[in-house]
Amino acid sequence: MTKKPFVTKEQLEEIVKEYPTPFHLYDERGIRENAKALKEAFAWNKGYKEYFAVKATPNPFLIQILRDYGCGCDCSSYTELMLSDAMGVSGEDIMFSSNDTPAEDFQLADKLGAIINLDDITHIEFLEKAIGHIPETISCRYNPGGIFKISNDIMDNPGDAKYGMTTEQIFEAFKILKEKGAKEFGIHAFLASNTVTNEYYPMLAKVLFDLAVRLHQETGVHIKFNIRVIGEGVRKVYEEVLVPAGMGDVALYTELGRFMLGPYGCLVTRAIHEKHTYKEYIGVDACAANLMRPAMYGSYHHITVMGKENEPCDHVYDVTGSLCENNDKFAIDRHLPKIDIGDLLVIHDAGAHGFSMGYNYNGKLRSAEVLLREDGTTQLIRRAETPKDYFATFDCFEIGKKLVK
Repeated sequence: MTKKPFVTKEQLEEIVKEYPTPFHLYDERGIRENAKALKEAFAWNKGYKEYFAVKATPNPFLIQILRDYGCGCDCSSYTELMLSDAMGVSGEDIMFSSNDTPAEDFQLADKLGAIINLDDITHIEFLEKAIGHIPETISCRYNPGGIFKISNDIMDNPGDAKYGMTTEQIFEAFKILKEKGAKEFGIHAFLASNTVTNEYYPMLAKVLFDLAVRLHQETGVHIKFNIRVIGEGVRKVYEEVLVPAGMGDVALYTELGRFMLGPYGCLVTRAIHEKHTYKEYIGVDACAANLMRPAMYGSYHHITVMGKENEPCDHVYDVTGSLCENNDKFAIDRHLPKIDIGDLLVIHDAGAHGFSMGYNYNGKLRSAEVLLREDGTTQLIRRAETPKDYFATFDCFEIGKKLVK
């Protein structure tokens, strides 16, 4: 396949003079164009709002770009709520979608006025005990169970997912919440992750819309919004299911992470070693600590060898990092141009769940994040970690004084 980087070799050679590899680089122009297009795709729904999944890329500089297009924040933890609050995001601009949730997380979400999205029916009692009341606006997460298919292809198995309530539970939950004072309700679900087909969202929308109509009819609750539903296909289902039921005022919310930022970030790394044993290896200065997805999920991330885009991919490499783990590989048996020591490699689609899933195994330090501005200039939006950062939690011990000098 061909995939063009959003940065040129000439630009990158200048950028690496200021920021040592590896680092994550983000494309401001692409982010803005995508956010604008999404907003336009749902302009037909008066209450539409995208709640960006903060967990995907928890960087306030990037989230602020999305805020320029009316996006809210979908938070899943105490610290993500803190980040949103520090950015001035509050009230119904925050959706708190969590599971196995600590009481203090619910308490902060309530303090900030966030819409709370409950993962389980037992969380009703837990929430009420934690915050002392049931909010007037609340949402519940739905898991239809079974196998999710598009045509004859199995996309995922919702029944194996730990998230959400069964059909019976969500009906009971809405009745309980209504009795406890809730007045406006939302429903949330997703049936598969990492989907790349246009059919997925209309199918998900129909599942949610059908459920919304049944909940409205059987419990009498006022459905205010549906979360996690994209574009004209969704509009068609909306008009087929909700409008005839007198529910044409239901607002649609999406909670997108990878769609919003995934294609607009990359991991920039440099080839520093080559190894010729039973296979051909290229060692780079990034590792799974910088981008975990290939090692953890076997996810495909396209790799461009900068300056060699038009050369034949007549070499087969495993592209590896330096962790003491055999799965620390960005590519396995990948056909690429001949890679020479010092070549810059761009690992694509690392703009979401890239930096955010980073970790410090083997004492590896998290890399910097850099924004490529629309005018071609760059902005450091997160500095690289230092050994002092890594050892900071020993600062209360005598050895810490030696380590953090």
